[in-house]
This record gives sequence, C-alpha cells and structure tokens, in this order.
Amino acid sequence: MKIDAHQHFWQPSRGDYDWMPKDNATLNRAYAPADLAGHLARNGIDGTVLVQAAATVHETEYMLGLADATPFIKGVVGWVDFEDPGHLAHLERLAQHPKFLGVRPMIQDIPDVNWMLRDDVQWAYAALIDLDLTFDALGFPQHIENFATLMARYPEMRVVYDHCMKPQIRDQRAGRDAFSAWADGMSRLAEETSGCCKFSALVTEADDGWSPEDLQPFVAHVLKVFGPERVMWGSDWPVCRLQSDYQSWHDIARGFTARMSAADQAMIFGGTAARFYRLV
Repeated sequence: MKIDAHQHFWQPSRGDYDWMPKDNATLNRAYAPADLAGHLARNGIDGTVLVQAAATVHETEYMLGLADATPFIKGVVGWVDFEDPGHLAHLERLAQHPKFLGVRPMIQDIPDVNWMLRDDVQWAYAALIDLDLTFDALGFPQHIENFATLMARYPEMRVVYDHCMKPQIRDQRAGRDAFSAWADGMSRLAEETSGCCKFSALVTEADDGWSPEDLQPFVAHVLKVFGPERVMWGSDWPVCRLQSDYQSWHDIARGFTARMSAADQAMIFGGTAARFYRLV
C-alpha cells in the first residue's frame, strides 16, 4: 500500500485556521478530497493520512467526517487542548473512531519553546500512551532538544517528527549554516528515541528559487540516521503548493531514493506509515 503520510483538507469559511494568511490565494481557499484524488491516482497512491490544520476539536470532527465519506483517507491526526485536562474526555471519545490515529499540538506556533515540558500538559502524553494513540511532533530545529527530553520521559509514546523538524534550508542557501546543528539534533533523535520521521515539507523551508540540490544534504542525512524503516514520505499538500506542485515534489522525492532497494523505497512510500499508524 502506497501512502501519502501527511496532507490537509480545509474550509477557511469554518473560521478556525488562525495561522492562514488572508491575502494568500494559494492557501486561503477550500481544499477537499476531490481536489487531491487525481494526484493520488496519477501517482498510484492508495491512501493518505489527513492531518489537522486548526487548533480546535471541531476541525478534528470535520476531518473525521471527511474520512467517513472518503475511502482513500486511511486515518486522521487531530487536535485536543493539552492545556485543558478536561479534553481527556474528547480524546477518549475520538479514540473510538476507527480512523482516528492520534494528535498534533501546533508546537511550532507556540512562543514558549519549553511549552511541551510544562507540568500542566503532561497528562496528555500519558493519555496518548494509555489510549495507544500517536503523537505528531511539529516543531523547528530549536525544539529538537526538548523533543529528545520528552521522549526520554515517555519512551513508550509512538512519535513521528513532522517535516524533518523543518530545517531552515532558506538560510543554508543564503550562506548561513542551517545544517550542522540541525543534523546533530536529528542524529540524536534517531539514536536516542524510537520515533519516525516524515520526509515532507522541505520545499517550503527552502523558499523561492530552490533546487533539488538544496534539499539533497538534508534528505540524505535523514535517510542515513533514521533508515527507511523509520522514514515516511508525505506531500504536505496543499501547503507544498507554495513552492511546488504535487507531482514535482513526488518525483523529486522519488529521485532522492532511486538508488535504494525496492524494499527500502516501499517502506518510505508506504510501509513505514502503514506500520506506524497501523493503517488498513
């Protein structure tokens, strides 16, 4: 089964996508399953993981409704409020849905880099373990150390590091070293935790004028330290449309892995996601 491990659908008129620039025509429009279906068919992709884009339980319920009506959506990564222990009831209720996989707090948008280690949010990690749900770790390179600390506290938690932890490839292109500290941090996550890594969103961290060569050292490092059995490809569609169309990003990712064995490629483009998320 070939899987796109990270994509989004949204309807801005719902009113809870606070991060979305109102003047960005690429992002600020509705995206629905019919908009993605052709891309999946052309690339032989059997299913997707639909990931939250709003910090509300209502959006999670909206996505589960889409999943109920859309066979290719194999699972949904939603959201609950880690700062409200009362949301344990929401988590327990959502966990009863066969396509609910886990949650993703929007840590990259939280000003406090130490938020994930605060005492008042620890209940949520324990609940994810108890309910056997997944944790999508969304952050930047400055969050890597805290994610390592978090996973040392909760080694049983099933975690995937989103978007290769968003290395700032645009800075590397501008002559500033964005590779060394990021690479050391990713090596630490690979060696000290059991987490997987999403091979996604690198094009949007490269910014205008990027080329595959700009991405290559970052991709090579992730594949080396995590290995194909812990790497899963994702389109990050439609966000990827800021810098690439679906087909181009898929082809580039395929190119980066072309010299790997067929078995390793199958892991990266489906097997790892299916195993981690327990997709059927």
